[in-house]
Amino acid sequence: MTIAVVMIVLLVVLIIGWVLLTVWGAYNDEDSAVLYWTILPIGAIFLATVLGGVIFYMVLSIKSINLNIRQANFIDSVTHELKSPIASLKLYLQTLNRLKVSEAEAVEFYGTMLKDVERLDHLINHLLEAGRLDRSRDEAEAEEIRLDKLLIGCADASLLLYRAPREMIELHLQPCVMHSYHGDLDIIFRNLIDNAMKYSGADAHIEIHLRLEPNQKAIVEVSDNGPGIPKGMRRKIFGRFVRLGLELQREKPGTGLGLYIVRTLVRRLRGSVKVTDGRQGQGTRFIVTLPGARPLNETPQSEEQNAA
Repeated sequence: MTIAVVMIVLLVVLIIGWVLLTVWGAYNDEDSAVLYWTILPIGAIFLATVLGGVIFYMVLSIKSINLNIRQANFIDSVTHELKSPIASLKLYLQTLNRLKVSEAEAVEFYGTMLKDVERLDHLINHLLEAGRLDRSRDEAEAEEIRLDKLLIGCADASLLLYRAPREMIELHLQPCVMHSYHGDLDIIFRNLIDNAMKYSGADAHIEIHLRLEPNQKAIVEVSDNGPGIPKGMRRKIFGRFVRLGLELQREKPGTGLGLYIVRTLVRRLRGSVKVTDGRQGQGTRFIVTLPGARPLNETPQSEEQNAA
């Protein structure tokens, strides 16, 4: 990196020196002025091209370094996420095996162990989802999906995972149908709801809105009352392995893959996702736009053509 900066400085000095020397030569040697004015742009273009190549190399090097850092953070995160529940499970199993505990204590131990297993299952599912993103899909896997019911199912699954009360999630859903991939939609909205619940704290309040646009697009908004995401990070959070803060100083579990998976799957469905401030000016709101949605009472065009 230091070498690239030094080369850029030297090339800038060379370009300036080249221009000054050739101009000086043209004015002081009238017999060779035409030659000086001819080689001036040639040399300047050559040096500018070299300068552009060095800058391009430096940009690529910076991106490579940042990716390596994110990958190292990802390994730290996954290692921590795997070791913590395994260590907890080992401790509780050793306690149950070596000591006599009361029935109430045993029930508490089993409940904690179940949470650890669910945490491991959640992590493994994330890794598997990320690994399957490049897999080609069969169009025959697409099906008619009630998007409002799918969102209810995702919300219920997140409430069960976090042992949260039903009133934590407020639903405002317009019933609609779309021809899409159930697995992809389920992964998208489970990740968004999981993020909202994870970072909103003990007094979390999450709102999920679904509405239809006249152009057959479904708009799904998942908003929370958490600390929010700085504007400068709102584009970066969709990158692979990206998480806010220092990896080993975080209080919340995660791998930095959730939002990357969301963006990749939404784009594969020809949709879009963006992040803004929460509805009340506090927290975060993710807005997912998906094409091909329609009201319940509307017949798909393919069925109308078949009937005709």
